[in-house]
Amino acid sequence: MARLMLSLDGQVLAEYNMNKERYTVGRLPDNDIRIDNPAVSGHHSLIINILNDSFLEDLNSTNGTYVNGKLIKKHAMQNGDVITVGHHQLRFADSQSGNTDQDEFEKTMVISSSSQGEDRIRRVGQAVDQAAKAVPKRGGIPSNATALPKAKLQVLSGAFAGRELELTKALTTLGRPGVQVAAITRRPEGYFIVHVDSGKENDFPQVNGVPIGPQARRLNDNDVVQLAGVKMGFFES
Repeated sequence: MARLMLSLDGQVLAEYNMNKERYTVGRLPDNDIRIDNPAVSGHHSLIINILNDSFLEDLNSTNGTYVNGKLIKKHAMQNGDVITVGHHQLRFADSQSGNTDQDEFEKTMVISSSSQGEDRIRRVGQAVDQAAKAVPKRGGIPSNATALPKAKLQVLSGAFAGRELELTKALTTLGRPGVQVAAITRRPEGYFIVHVDSGKENDFPQVNGVPIGPQARRLNDNDVVQLAGVKMGFFES
């Protein structure tokens, strides 16, 4: 089933399952998707669902309807399209298209080890080793214990809000080269994040609003990581 995720300034406000044939978007209360904002027309745009296809039409709105930054009158919706209505965004996700959203997120934010260079990745591993050794043992559990809970990152802001990434690899490198890159590693002692590279000197990723600095930092359940302009929640299960 297709769905729309309404957001403003990167924060998801609502999610709509597209289980009806017609959806109107606008400022007035009689719309299926109401956006109470002066930049949105009373009846701004219309979405029509026909079998597995969805079509968007602008209803002669004052400020226009945009898809992926382009002004449109009519548009056949594709998985991942971002509709802009006034200052709000509606991200279109189509479950019939499989895991395209997740694939696009991973292509954008997840970096293969080879692209970062073996030497740099080795330095990351050494930094994490040092941080792990500094973590005090709890309850007499030896440092080689393997009962580590599963963990994931959930995107909290931006175009990929709501996407999730399971942290199943020993080392996951995230970010955008030239902007900000970090690595998260699974170790017997827990999950650690460490700064790898950035476009600006001393521009470190943040955890709960605080820069992590040059040393590896252990992640705890419900921490909020900010990396390359994207906020992600860290969750253990």
